[in-house]
Amino acid sequence: MRRIYCYRDYRFYALLFAWCLLVAGFIKPTLRQPQAVYDYTFIIDITRSMNAEDYSEDKQPVSRLTFVKHQLQAVLKELPCQSRVGLGVFTERRTTLLFQPIEVCQGYNELIATLASLDWRMAWAADSRIASGLHHAMTVLPTSQVIFITDGHEAPPLNPRYQADFSALKGKRKGVILGVGDLALTAIPKFNAQGQRQGVYQAEDVPHRSTFGESDLNPEKIAGYNARNAPFGNEAVVGNEHLTSLKQDYLQSLAEQSGLAYQRLEDSDSLRQALFNPELAQFIPANVDIRSGYALAAALLLISVYWPFRRNNAK
Repeated sequence: MRRIYCYRDYRFYALLFAWCLLVAGFIKPTLRQPQAVYDYTFIIDITRSMNAEDYSEDKQPVSRLTFVKHQLQAVLKELPCQSRVGLGVFTERRTTLLFQPIEVCQGYNELIATLASLDWRMAWAADSRIASGLHHAMTVLPTSQVIFITDGHEAPPLNPRYQADFSALKGKRKGVILGVGDLALTAIPKFNAQGQRQGVYQAEDVPHRSTFGESDLNPEKIAGYNARNAPFGNEAVVGNEHLTSLKQDYLQSLAEQSGLAYQRLEDSDSLRQALFNPELAQFIPANVDIRSGYALAAALLLISVYWPFRRNNAK
């Protein structure tokens, strides 16, 4: 009679089913269903203003470039497998692709190592033409979505006559302009040819107005104007171009002109918000690991077996 009762007791079947689920879990069960994946090319600004230290980690100031590198390294492991990531850098008015997009899980170690090695000394020119660099990225880079990471600091200041024209590109590429830095002005560290820090940039170290091309002002309003020798006048101009901040309004304007989204990088959550936007996802059939569901079901069955037993013992 005891044996018959055993087979009629629901706990026997619960244990048996839990055991089957656990065994099945070792076989790595999968379910074929649509999965969101992403195809990104990250273009990172490595110009001098990206050395400004207006972020903090562990209560220590870190540069914009360092913060970007660390945040990207942290979020890459959260991208689903079969996503693809490429990496490039921006300086002067051009972007350079370090490598084409690769599958994020198989190439994870290479991606992390490349991000760690990024340095401002990789820059091939000192100028920072943000709009031209973005236009170049959208024109020549692979068909993946562009994540353009910059503080928006144009150096020297941009001549309004020579702005990049995005009209032919708007709506043809998806992506995000990721704004980096604080909205308050901060000093830009200065380094020598050996990479040793030597204070910060002063007002006399940088130009404070554009001297490229023709002036956008009426010659009559330019002091010391000379069409050939001084089209911008002969008066010295002093401003705050030796300081830097996130040029958020400018980057939002570029996002509107180019058809890209804009997101300010404040922390890891803001980066996830930018990268895991459903509008940027591509849905493909994929084998999704469902072992966690099997394990949860087995755990619930075990609880149903042993919880009443423990409660009765407590009485």
